[in-house]
Amino acid sequence: MRIAIASDHAAVEMRQHLAKFLRDHGHEVDDCGPAPGESVDYPDFAAEVARRVAKGQAGRGVLCCGSGIGMAMAANKVPGVRAAVIHSEWEAEMSRRHNDANVACFGQRQQTPWLAERFLKVFLATEFEGGRHQRRVEKMCGLDGSAKPAQWAAGGEA
Repeated sequence: MRIAIASDHAAVEMRQHLAKFLRDHGHEVDDCGPAPGESVDYPDFAAEVARRVAKGQAGRGVLCCGSGIGMAMAANKVPGVRAAVIHSEWEAEMSRRHNDANVACFGQRQQTPWLAERFLKVFLATEFEGGRHQRRVEKMCGLDGSAKPAQWAAGGEA
């Protein structure tokens, strides 16, 4: 799967760790930056990853910052994106299984890169359950003006 990944300056180490983990597990990785040591505004990097996911250029997105919260808030402004801040394996699983999240957000000040790696593995391995949850996801997508989830619109898997 092609995965777009970015961070802000507070989480470059985590982003680089997760990008390597993804490549080592056979994923194509679009590393959207930033360069180490560069002070940046996280909404710019969240938007880049979110747009790639919404356009179907990436199957999933990964965003890292100090808390994961700012990245998720910015990414969720892009129609068709459902970004979740993940602090546990359960949240990783449920964000996919029930909410069809397509962007995982992690906080380097909240967890180690190795812990985020564990959560990301669950996030990527979990399929969307559909059923009653599909109707609810479609309602969420109606709130942002996207008719249906990005993967469905792009003809990809749900």
